[in-house]
Amino acid sequence: MQQISLAYGRNSVKLDFDGSRFEVPTAADSNRSPLSDAEIGAAFDSPIESPSLEEILNPGESVLIVVSDATRATASAQVVNLLVRRVIQNGISPADIAIIFATGIHRQVASGEKQHLLTPFIIQRIRVLDHDANDAKALLTLTTSSTGPIEVNRALKDFSHVILTGGISFHYFAGFTGGRKSICPGLASAQTVRATHMLALDFENGGRRAGVGTGLLEGNAVHEACDGVAALVKPCFSVNTVVDDRGRPTDIYAGHWRAAHLTGCVHYKANHSFRIGSKRKLVIASCGGWPYDINLIQAHKALDMAANACADGGTIVLLAECSDGIGRADFLRWFEETSSERLAARLREAYEVNGQTAWALLMKSERYRIILISDLPDAEVTRMGMTPVGSIDDALAQLDANIEGYILPRGAALLPIVTG
Repeated sequence: MQQISLAYGRNSVKLDFDGSRFEVPTAADSNRSPLSDAEIGAAFDSPIESPSLEEILNPGESVLIVVSDATRATASAQVVNLLVRRVIQNGISPADIAIIFATGIHRQVASGEKQHLLTPFIIQRIRVLDHDANDAKALLTLTTSSTGPIEVNRALKDFSHVILTGGISFHYFAGFTGGRKSICPGLASAQTVRATHMLALDFENGGRRAGVGTGLLEGNAVHEACDGVAALVKPCFSVNTVVDDRGRPTDIYAGHWRAAHLTGCVHYKANHSFRIGSKRKLVIASCGGWPYDINLIQAHKALDMAANACADGGTIVLLAECSDGIGRADFLRWFEETSSERLAARLREAYEVNGQTAWALLMKSERYRIILISDLPDAEVTRMGMTPVGSIDDALAQLDANIEGYILPRGAALLPIVTG
């Protein structure tokens, strides 16, 4: 027997398994060492398809730095610290620098989380702003499209320069995280978020729109819409990282907000895909621990990836602590519908972003048996069509002892590609 540690919140659980029955795929770059401050600085010095910060910034100007919220691991504490120092070195006063959290329609970033994401050193010296996607006074209309006004946080136009930071990983309908998503949905209004995200669905034919999916950018309507919003803002620079299982940066892509991000996405997909001859009847997946399993809505990303490796009618065992609960107080109301077909009809009448996540989850619970190990109340798990259990041993006790499967230690960070 072999043993593996699977991250669960800020802790881990041990799993004993038969290596002849289970395959444990890993990323091609899983042994990369974390980047030093000097290596990150070197990336700033050699930007991708962009002038350097020294060429962009001038004394007396102002800078807004966009940072991901607590649901993302981007090594922001290290990156932002170095970035702020670089901006100040170029003659920008600390009083003319601000940091804003790209929360989109997520909850506000808690005080303790801000300390973790930025370090006390930065918090004490640089002004920090919050985004509220429903606060009309804090929003600015950039233009109007066929889907309605495009609205973003007005702070994006209050500063001489906007610098994006974020992390690159897979996203189940935007293709990848990072880059343009720091603006939309990160700093967009709730209405603009809805208008762009509903492009993931094909309301005429049902299901997901063609071209929309994990690791897809070209022809992806959601990506293209978010990219269009970011283009209106015209960020001057961007820094996107790829992090290891401890949240430390192992790759960095700095430069033009679009070109540097695209370069990172191409490299990420090449290093974080694994080929399988066929799907199997069992997939055991950890989200990768906190913050990837901070709530169920975020944990769904790992579930979506696991589904790519699970045979129809098979079982997915998902480890997701969900210390922050489901993620939205109104999420459960979508499960008043008795089938994904009925939920899709409801979305067609009154689309909401989290309703789309609920629809995607319900479709999986109809297609697979999903056993969830979490801190969520059993009644809530059952209502969403999943089976709650208290431990990995309880989950395995319900399964055929001879079944073959896959174990995904960082659920959303590896894309299974079936070649058989």
